Amino acid sequence: MNAVDVLYSWYASAAAHLDLFGSLGLSLGFIAGVMPRRDRILLASAACAACFGAHYLTLGALTGTAMCAISVMQSLVSLRCVGMPGRSGWVPPLFAASTLVAACLTVATWNGWPSACAAVGTLLATAARLNVAPQPMRLLFLGASLCWGGHNLLVGSVFGLTCDVLTIFGLVIALLRAVQTRAIEPDGLRA
Repeated sequence: MNAVDVLYSWYASAAAHLDLFGSLGLSLGFIAGVMPRRDRILLASAACAACFGAHYLTLGALTGTAMCAISVMQSLVSLRCVGMPGRSGWVPPLFAASTLVAACLTVATWNGWPSACAAVGTLLATAARLNVAPQPMRLLFLGASLCWGGHNLLVGSVFGLTCDVLTIFGLVIALLRAVQTRAIEPDGLRA
């Protein structure tokens, strides 16, 4: 056995644990949680969802893959259009339609509790993306991350579950940081 054979056998046994998309999604999930501004939260969230969509596809978790595709679209539309005067009138109907598509995809790819967790997580994340203020967005993303944690636990996604735990920590840190900042501001400076 030469060095190439040894490396190949090592790679073959470790390949299931070396998921590039899961690793990237894990990093981006935490980054999204601690971002200070809404636009950066949404951009990191879109990138995270794209990575996890590919990761779930390799696991055969089709509901998770479908929900991630919807999440990418919603994050990018929300980033560009929500809160912009004169441009957001079509966004609520688009989000309603994408929620209906998510419901249909959930039924079409139904796999029991993992599908239910992915669907509720997607619904909460959809509500988060429609918020203009970062704090309510973070609270809804926190609920979504808890639901996705259930999905990832049930489908056996170590990367997804680790990402959810890190995202939850990041969101809690950002939520507490914002509360502490408001608490120390003098009353005259609050907006």
